[in-house]
Amino acid sequence: MAKGKEAGICRGKKEKIALLLILMLAFFAACGKKEGGDGRDGEGTEQAPKQAVPYSEQAGRFREKADKLRDLAVTEEINWELGVSPAGEAGNAVFFSVCDTLKRAHVYSGTGVSLEEAWETAAGKAEEAIGENGCAPVWVKADIVYISEEITGEELHSELKSSRPGFFRYGMAFDSSYQTALLEAELNGVQVYEYEEGSVDLEALNRYLEESGRNMLNALPEDYLIFQCLGWICDDDGQIYFLDSNQLDYGRRKVDVVDKACVEDMLSHASAYLASHVNEDGTFDYGVYPQFDEKIEGYNMVRHAGSAWALLCRYRMSPNEELAGAIRKSIGYMTEQIVYDDEGRAFLYDASEEEIKLGGCGLAVVALSEYVDVFQDGQYMDVCHALGDGILSLLDQETGEYVHVLNHDFSQKEEFRTEYYDGEATFALCRLYGLTGDGKWLEAAKSAVGHFIEADYTQYCDQWVAYTMNEITKYETDNPEFYIFALLNAQKNMASIYQRDTTYHTHLELLMATFELYDRMVENSAVEGFDEESFLKTIYARAERMRSGYFYPEYAMYMKNPQQIQNTFMVRQEGYRVRIDDVQHNILGYCLYAQNYDKLVKYGLLEYQK
Repeated sequence: MAKGKEAGICRGKKEKIALLLILMLAFFAACGKKEGGDGRDGEGTEQAPKQAVPYSEQAGRFREKADKLRDLAVTEEINWELGVSPAGEAGNAVFFSVCDTLKRAHVYSGTGVSLEEAWETAAGKAEEAIGENGCAPVWVKADIVYISEEITGEELHSELKSSRPGFFRYGMAFDSSYQTALLEAELNGVQVYEYEEGSVDLEALNRYLEESGRNMLNALPEDYLIFQCLGWICDDDGQIYFLDSNQLDYGRRKVDVVDKACVEDMLSHASAYLASHVNEDGTFDYGVYPQFDEKIEGYNMVRHAGSAWALLCRYRMSPNEELAGAIRKSIGYMTEQIVYDDEGRAFLYDASEEEIKLGGCGLAVVALSEYVDVFQDGQYMDVCHALGDGILSLLDQETGEYVHVLNHDFSQKEEFRTEYYDGEATFALCRLYGLTGDGKWLEAAKSAVGHFIEADYTQYCDQWVAYTMNEITKYETDNPEFYIFALLNAQKNMASIYQRDTTYHTHLELLMATFELYDRMVENSAVEGFDEESFLKTIYARAERMRSGYFYPEYAMYMKNPQQIQNTFMVRQEGYRVRIDDVQHNILGYCLYAQNYDKLVKYGLLEYQK
């Protein structure tokens, strides 16, 4: 949009921020919401009703939830906040999204001179439709337009072209009366916004309108109305959550604080999701694009090994039989993919690409060493040794550099592919030393770390380097160069990590692995020259930002098959992609955050809440 229009919306939003904060506080008080967490219990996904419910009863259930939402949304304070005609010529506009968890939400809208009139019009449409179609109102979400602005097609083109996919967080009305109006979550949820072309995809729009029983458009208008909403969701348990209106976190539930309880809840569900997607043969369901429930093709053993490690880390925190069974299957499959050369050295083979990746060998060691420690089961000790020898065969201990990829016959395929493999392999060598006490692993790891320092691996903002430095300094305790490098790896990347607009889940891993090392340093002596305040501020910011990559019901309800992906992690800018490594890295980062939460609070973490 043009600068004038952008400034107009920004001014309007800024003027409303202060009161919105007051309204949020009043909302939390009204709900009696406990500090931290999201109020959910248990693991896994909600189930559809087992017995048929009369359509009239489903309509009654909707009205009950809508009335609970009304008590919080249609108030004197909200009316004052909205002002006169927040939806332009339409006056006021209200949307109800109703989802049974089995299919994409139905959305009903209404307008009116007053908020009350718009609310009752939208609620009446939803109630009537549910009475006819029997949709179970498991999740009911209410959105009230609180700011709107006209935008030309040219301005929209510029805005979409300059936005990451999925990051233009505005709903859109295609006429001034809101006869055809869609929420931001609908538009991004079915790819109506075409970011690469900078346009509205009329074919996708009409396909969605037809599927949802609404009138299709013959053509796109020259100008559009874009809008944002205040939102609330009532979940299956009748708990209501106020939704964020901040641009990057738009439409996601608010919590008082991202504390241990909040994180444990996400971990519980996400690890259950990952475990439930381990097949009988030990492979994972690799991934899905949930907008249209399309499976992601291919397989990657590096990601398989990392996902098995994530399950192990979660199991260490909260053991249960479902996780244990999934872990044993996935580890079993991984070990079946290990191949040996003539000298008995082991390598993890990736059949999908017919190659051996250094990173896969490294993460296989990390996962197996974790398994040995967690279950106190030494059955994989020999495999760990053989994999370690395979890694050593790829390392030049004079230079600290590795060969990255081999062919199936163990000949060299690529000398270098990605710097991440270096960190994964060196972390594995450190873990082997911790497991066996054999100095050859530590000496090899020191050689590789020397190369990291000389080549300045801080430039890669790599969490595997952070894991490596945290691990090696547990054993190599008197090398100041290692500590300096480890802290620089965080400090030099702090500003970019803090400002990152995407969830970029590996950043929290980097920060938390560095925090463990930093905490040991502080216990032993004063640490000078490190910006602890920015460090804590960035840790909290990333823990908060990553929640926008969690498939809460208010996000999942706009996907094709919500119950398949609710309560796990996704990547918005990649078509809401849910892939095993997306879930893995979120689990690993949040595990470290939860395990260190009490210490973080003592350092002053909660002083840096937004």
